[in-house]
Amino acid sequence: MGLIQAIKGAVGGATADQWREYFYCDSLAADTLVAKGKKRTSDKRSANTKGEDNIISNGSLIAVNEGQFMIIVDQGKIVEFCAEPGEFTYDTSSEPTLLYGNLGENLVGTFKTVGKRFTFGGDTAKDQRVYYFNVKEIMGNKYGTANPVPFRVVDNNIGLDIDISIRCNGEYSYKITNPLLFYTNVCGNITDDYDRSRIDSQLKTELMTALQPAFAKISAMGIRYSAVPAHTMELADALNEVLSAKWSGLRGLEIISFGVNAMKASEEDEAMIKELQRTAVMRNTNMAAATLVGAQADAMRSAAANPTAGPMMAFAGMNMAQNAGGMNAGSLFAMGAAEAPSPPPASAVPLEGWTCACGSTGNTGKFCAECGNPKPACDGWTCACGATNKGKFCSECGAKKPIGELLYQCDKCKWEPEDPRNPPKFCPECGDPFNEADIK
Repeated sequence: MGLIQAIKGAVGGATADQWREYFYCDSLAADTLVAKGKKRTSDKRSANTKGEDNIISNGSLIAVNEGQFMIIVDQGKIVEFCAEPGEFTYDTSSEPTLLYGNLGENLVGTFKTVGKRFTFGGDTAKDQRVYYFNVKEIMGNKYGTANPVPFRVVDNNIGLDIDISIRCNGEYSYKITNPLLFYTNVCGNITDDYDRSRIDSQLKTELMTALQPAFAKISAMGIRYSAVPAHTMELADALNEVLSAKWSGLRGLEIISFGVNAMKASEEDEAMIKELQRTAVMRNTNMAAATLVGAQADAMRSAAANPTAGPMMAFAGMNMAQNAGGMNAGSLFAMGAAEAPSPPPASAVPLEGWTCACGSTGNTGKFCAECGNPKPACDGWTCACGATNKGKFCSECGAKKPIGELLYQCDKCKWEPEDPRNPPKFCPECGDPFNEADIK
């Protein structure tokens, strides 16, 4: 009785799985990372209603939409994948059908399938599945620092290099860039949809762990913590670099964007940085003198308004404090003037005009002011705008050098004709033809 039932099951199952299937996937939700493909069957019109769910007949069609990546798993092994949207024909399946391909070969393969199923009591002993991966950008992942994280503040202008504590929050997005790795190491052989809620907690924990070394890379670029929201692309690159081993190399994930809503240091750290910046300004003697003058002016206004001891006593106390300090604004301004760079000597300033052969410089007329020699003729040509030039075009207005002013010299041997304006067709020394390259 068992053998007859096994024969009936083997023949009936092999016959039911002869039909070619059509697999598709509905639009993947924003929270769905992986979904199992569905076999389209219609109770009213389709005769393919008794086939096994996890059997893909040879020649079956699989639809792939935009933003999806399809893989076919046969007996637990990835055998096919497709990343291009459109229709994919699976014509290398291990499940033969008489309705596609060579009839003789498929007939022999079908009998082999019936025999194999008989040995398993009529069961298929085969598992073939289609999976679709969401390769669109997964957005709206919130993060926030529960505890302050260190951030190195570097200000080369004032020689500042300290570590402070900051808090930040915002959102980030990631994307499945290698679905094969994600299937192998993360989701595996699933039966239901794989949502991002299954890995969100792990990803967020690893992200917060990588945030500290990423901040170190950002601060090394000289970016202040208050300016980090304007450099989110650099921060995303730094995070990908830190997380490349776990996310990209292990899971096939990559951070696409990283947004910062707010980034704030503690009030103590902000007050310390501002005080250090104000103190660093005093390194400039003139700024220190100006600050002292402002403080003295405030003290004078306060002294004049003192109704208790009277203005005279207040001013006397202020003078005593100034004399005890040993420094006043006048001394500081004098020091600042001494520190200012001195102007270059007159000999170092180039004089306008022309230089005579006798060594006299700064001549502006037609004759030398020392020896009376005439101004040497300029080696060049004069444009209609008045500018003197040596090239083929005027340096002031861009006009081309007049034809009558073109002087020729052989660019090969440097031979010059007796009349540089009327050269021969060929150089008598080297035979090179005269052309525009020979114009001086």
